[in-house]
Amino acid sequence: MGLPELWFVIIAILWTGFFVLEGFDFGVGMLHRVVGRTSLERRVAINTIGPFWDGNEVWLIVGGAAIFAAFPDWYATWFSASYLAVVLLLVALIIRGVSFEFRGKVDQPGWRRLWSGTLTTGSLLAPLVLGIALGDLVAGLPIDANGEFTGTFWDLFTPFGLWTGLTMVVLCLLNGATFLGIRTTGEPRKRAHRAARWIGWAGLVVVTAFAVWILIVADHGWGPVVVLVVAPAALVVSIWAVHQERDGFAFLLSAAVTVCSVAGLFAALYPQVLVSSTDPANSLTVHNAASGNYALTVMSVVAAVFLPLVLLYQAWSYFVFRHRLST
Repeated sequence: MGLPELWFVIIAILWTGFFVLEGFDFGVGMLHRVVGRTSLERRVAINTIGPFWDGNEVWLIVGGAAIFAAFPDWYATWFSASYLAVVLLLVALIIRGVSFEFRGKVDQPGWRRLWSGTLTTGSLLAPLVLGIALGDLVAGLPIDANGEFTGTFWDLFTPFGLWTGLTMVVLCLLNGATFLGIRTTGEPRKRAHRAARWIGWAGLVVVTAFAVWILIVADHGWGPVVVLVVAPAALVVSIWAVHQERDGFAFLLSAAVTVCSVAGLFAALYPQVLVSSTDPANSLTVHNAASGNYALTVMSVVAAVFLPLVLLYQAWSYFVFRHRLST
């Protein structure tokens, strides 16, 4: 495996890690008004992700930065094509982050409803936009021979991209519901179980359709087939675990569904990094979009040193804040 291939794998891992970790954050943000019927119950739901959400967003920053450094042509074309979508993503992340801080500043029902609404909206828009953007990589965008995006904003809404966005939203909801099952007690936990069961069955349809569609859109060997067959199977077992109130097992399996789905997407994309719908010859690949060997070597050394440290720190933070929260 050469350095370009290695960094494609690292980027896939970073984006997968983001959707697993920040995915349950988004899910809790969307569900906090579902599992919490009172202001106190909603605060408990939000507090379950209080120590984690900002740290989990680092995975998105590092994932984008890795593309910028390792595949500058990919970064330039994809991010310029998605400029307005990136602005929408930033707005969603900003209002979501602000809502965490502002919701408890004023003890008024209207004030809390306002910031609960922004938390729900931001938590929904972020995975939707990111899912559409990732789906577009496989479905293809109008790219010319110079690697320039020649379409409009509306060309970003490819059918497969939209379905990928829906899939990411559903997976985030499922991860959020199973995470709340681990971290809460009493009525919020019971409501989280009910939500996880409903979302799980809906997710089975969505994920299965996503798996079939991606195999139709991009046929690149048996790798994506194996990964995407595992995703619906893991989802079925996760639903069973929710029924059995085996919260930890249910969350791990729902996270496995996300891992399989995102990893399958990148496996189907390889060796391209951005497909051109104008002409396949214009597609950006792992090799024609990569940085020079020296830059990739330096990045590999930095990643080998700091990535394990980040993983250890995050694992420690999850261990410290592992206990359930109650009203």
